[in-house]
Amino acid sequence: MKKPKTPERIICLTEESVELLYLLGEEQRIVGVSQFAVRPKQVKKEKPVVSVFTHSNREKVLNLKPDLIIGYSDIQKDIARDFIEAGQNVWIANHRSLQEVMDYCFTLASAVGASSQAQELFSSWFLKIEEAKAFAQNLKKRPRIYIEEWDDPRISGIRYFSELIELCGGVDINSHLRDGFLAKERFSHDDHVINSNPDLILACWCGKKVDVDQIKKRKGWEKMDAIKEDNIFELPPEIFLQPGPALFEEGIDTLMNLFKKWQ
Repeated sequence: MKKPKTPERIICLTEESVELLYLLGEEQRIVGVSQFAVRPKQVKKEKPVVSVFTHSNREKVLNLKPDLIIGYSDIQKDIARDFIEAGQNVWIANHRSLQEVMDYCFTLASAVGASSQAQELFSSWFLKIEEAKAFAQNLKKRPRIYIEEWDDPRISGIRYFSELIELCGGVDINSHLRDGFLAKERFSHDDHVINSNPDLILACWCGKKVDVDQIKKRKGWEKMDAIKEDNIFELPPEIFLQPGPALFEEGIDTLMNLFKKWQ
């Protein structure tokens, strides 16, 4: 019997594990990534693409002989089942809050023997969180925010996205929906959005470009301050729909920059 070892050949079916392993200096362990992995920029030049979010190239994955396959959420349950049936080690995480994102990152770092590197990384994130709290306290007004992750049906922000808005001083008008585990539990109703009169619309559609003109032309939406003042912004999904390092690495700075007008 040999000494226990950490996983040396990892398939990352989503973005957040890829970025974290690169930040930890453990990218040599990655042998396959998702088509949607774009952080860091060079990742798809260095690693073979083996999946999109809802399906993967089974033969390609198995030929890479992974020790561990990492995915995220109930949406990847069928991929996970197929690889489990093929005898693979599969970890599907389901973190939905900022605290759970931090816990996930620590767990993955520990799994690859990079706990000390992770502590340094987390220290920089905690500093950024404290900066966001101070920024929020100095706002003259907490802007009302409508988050849209999909247009038809309208899907409001998942919990970590909503919490990031609040951390930076915004008020998520659909915060009552954010704990919905499934996307269908976060469907937003136009009447509520219109009546809430958001100051800012942050759209981040997973897998397609935001159509700002379509948002402006929705029935009744012209009454809202966000539409009148043209406060509609498309946010990059690789930052705001990735439950991982990007939220702290760039998400906080992006939101503070958008909220500066309320200082």
